[in-house]
Amino acid sequence: MSVHQPGRRASPKALPAASILLAHLLPLTLPWSGVTGRDWLACGLLCLVIIFAVGGGLHRYFAHRAFKTSRAFQLFLGILAACFFGDPVGFAGKHRLHHRHADTDKDVHSPRQGVWYCWIGHLLEERHTDEELLAAASDLTRYPELVWLHRYYYVPGALVAGGMFMLGGYSLLVTGYVLSWCLMAIHAPALVNYFCHRGQNRRFETPDDSTNNAVVGLLLFGEGWHNNHHRYPGSARAGLEWYEVDLLYCMLKALSWLGLVWDLREAPRARALRLLRETP
Repeated sequence: MSVHQPGRRASPKALPAASILLAHLLPLTLPWSGVTGRDWLACGLLCLVIIFAVGGGLHRYFAHRAFKTSRAFQLFLGILAACFFGDPVGFAGKHRLHHRHADTDKDVHSPRQGVWYCWIGHLLEERHTDEELLAAASDLTRYPELVWLHRYYYVPGALVAGGMFMLGGYSLLVTGYVLSWCLMAIHAPALVNYFCHRGQNRRFETPDDSTNNAVVGLLLFGEGWHNNHHRYPGSARAGLEWYEVDLLYCMLKALSWLGLVWDLREAPRARALRLLRETP
């Protein structure tokens, strides 16, 4: 896929600069507006929800189809992600293009293009047209409900934000929703985009700059085992060694025990390591 060319219709998914600015400014007002323990609890819980919604839902399921699920639970994962981060079709298309052009001049958020662009700048402009994103995620566009979420991606988040304001006023809205969104939808992915493409811990010689980062792996429940992921992008498990803690995989495994997901794909190396450890 080619990057956006002048005269072609750009994707509407680029974030307005005002949204990012407000997400950083509004939490600074909390010392004057007041904040309760319930507000902080909501913030912490939503941070955990967003990690799963993005890592387990958008990333491992929608972008890489690392496991199977029902259409109903697929829609649940899509709505959950849209409440706090983005729509499945748009994310999957953009992320697949990232893998296709990782750390080249066509990559949508490579550190090679500078810290600012990797961290924030890529959010302010969409290099790919909507048509390119839809083509890259064509397997998802056969679901009308996911196409609806792609078109009206702002609706679930607006409903959640409005509901939190009605339940707890300004402090719950800003602490629970805005702050968690700022941390987990802006800065958490940036940790992966930057530090997991700038390190030296490379188990596999992949054609990109991907690297494993233990700190990011622990903070984001396994998403920091990024060199492993770029070697085996379709694996539901990113942590291949026992010490590479992958809580997202544990969550998906638990969901498989409940019958909500199944056929979790696993990297051949992970299977081999497990069999080796089980051999007497």
